[in-house]
Amino acid sequence: MALSACAALEGDKIDYKSAAKGPTLEVPPDLTQLARDSRYAMAGESVSATALQAGQAAQPANLGKVAALAQGDVRIERAGSQRWLVIDRPADKLWEPVRDFWQDSGFTLARTEPDLGIMETDWAENRAKLPQDFIRSALGSLLDSLYSTGERDKFRTRLERKADGGTEIYVTHRGMVEVYSNSTKDSTMWQPRPSDPELETEFLRRLMVRLGASEEQSKTAAASAPAAAARTQAARMTNANGQPVLQLDEGFERAWRLVGLALDRTGFTVEDRNRDEGAYFVRYVAPGTEKKEPGFFGKLFGDSAATPPLKYRIVLRSQGTSTTISVLDEAGAAAAPANAERIVRVLADELK
Repeated sequence: MALSACAALEGDKIDYKSAAKGPTLEVPPDLTQLARDSRYAMAGESVSATALQAGQAAQPANLGKVAALAQGDVRIERAGSQRWLVIDRPADKLWEPVRDFWQDSGFTLARTEPDLGIMETDWAENRAKLPQDFIRSALGSLLDSLYSTGERDKFRTRLERKADGGTEIYVTHRGMVEVYSNSTKDSTMWQPRPSDPELETEFLRRLMVRLGASEEQSKTAAASAPAAAARTQAARMTNANGQPVLQLDEGFERAWRLVGLALDRTGFTVEDRNRDEGAYFVRYVAPGTEKKEPGFFGKLFGDSAATPPLKYRIVLRSQGTSTTISVLDEAGAAAAPANAERIVRVLADELK
């Protein structure tokens, strides 16, 4: 079933188009610029062929090679239905290829934060889901704008630095679907739809190809990725010192990964994270505090008069194979019980 699901997403089954065209992307100022290739630089006003060959032979073999596309340094790992890439390269050498990958896939990047290793696409429509009837085939792009699938997708990519100098890349999906808001069917509204792990896996596979693996290798890796652990996480809500917390039957490493994926999938804005302290610094908007306005983007994000989001710390504390997840406010004190319970419940539902 997994193989057939992945196969259904191949070829022209994915054809995304963002709602708006973004500006030309530039190299983030905090990333090191690529070194220029000096193989053809002239040492003086003239040079002989013998001298040129001697100079080239004296240069190091790896001069000018940045982030080599060695096929053996990219692999997929998984935990249940969750998959991620592991690459034996530093994160700053992967930022540009990953960014270009999403742009070439038809997306506009709405958020790029190299310091956090996070990039997020704008909402986009998978045009491959549109029916290919006779009229649309005959008129082509002339009426293309009149068709809509009634679905929108966005993807968040997170690059995590590993202690050994490598990088883990996570891709998470969020979806919206347009539904009628009343029985007369004269108006519609957008509401969330479940995340699609198969879409996440397919884009990880395609990103794996962009980073140097072959098509065949990527398909094999996506179908038979080794499991990071055989356990199934058990998340449950409880109380500690009068505060609602989440208890996860996992050690710190896996709990950190699972909570990060849950935050990405449920739409929290991660402003910073500190793995050593086991803390995610997030922004959260409580339901009912946004002031809506008509239109797709207005319905999703609210207008400028909306209540500003509150900032929290999601803190993980582990003892052996158990991890407690608690919610603190921006100052590091216990969050208001009502908001803490709401956030813990959102994470618990995602981690079930």
